[in-house]
Amino acid sequence: MATSRPYSSHSTAPSAPELPPQSYDHHHQPPPQQQQHQSYYGQYPTPSPPPSSSSSYGPSGGGFPAGTSPDVIRAFQMVDRDRSGFIDEYELQQALSSGYQRFNLRTIRLLMFLFKNPNDSLKIGPMEFAALWSCLGHWRAVFERFDRDRSGKIDLMELRDALYSLGYAIPPSVLQLLISKYDNGLNFDSFVECGMIVKGLTEKFKEKDPGYTGSATLSYDSFMSLVIPFLVSYD
Repeated sequence: MATSRPYSSHSTAPSAPELPPQSYDHHHQPPPQQQQHQSYYGQYPTPSPPPSSSSSYGPSGGGFPAGTSPDVIRAFQMVDRDRSGFIDEYELQQALSSGYQRFNLRTIRLLMFLFKNPNDSLKIGPMEFAALWSCLGHWRAVFERFDRDRSGKIDLMELRDALYSLGYAIPPSVLQLLISKYDNGLNFDSFVECGMIVKGLTEKFKEKDPGYTGSATLSYDSFMSLVIPFLVSYD
């Protein structure tokens, strides 16, 4: 199946504000200083290198990144009652409640999928937890920035601007489809769920579009493999 529509529309999107230096893509090594790249996927930063591991934790020896806040380590350790060094979706839900809020289990499963441990997709370790926690902190700041009326929710236009600030220039038709899934705007939980779906699908599609042209040719099997995890993994 071929797709040809570009996934960016700069005619309706505002200028992208400066993004924070930390990025959460762990798959590429960037140059020492980040540069902004322009493509059909919007304006996004070159990813930062993953942080180095520090103190060991758990029998596998996997550690938290150097400089991890003691509060983050404490949140993980409080729910890792068997001291295995890994936590499941229910423990993650409880851990995040201590620093953010109690997320819907559907959102938790989405986060587990996107930050999954390469050795066990049903659990995450200290490295994944620290990256997830930092990512949520960034997304919380973005949410509060674009919740201009301080209602605790963002509407269609605020969602458009918030996603663009994160590097995703979403066509109006897709934005309308996203917002239609939620009643009376998106609270932070819904914003994370919605935004992570956009992030995850965009990253998966970019794997098929190495030139960042906004189009790719996918087989039926590839298309189903790309999309189905985002449809069935979080019910």
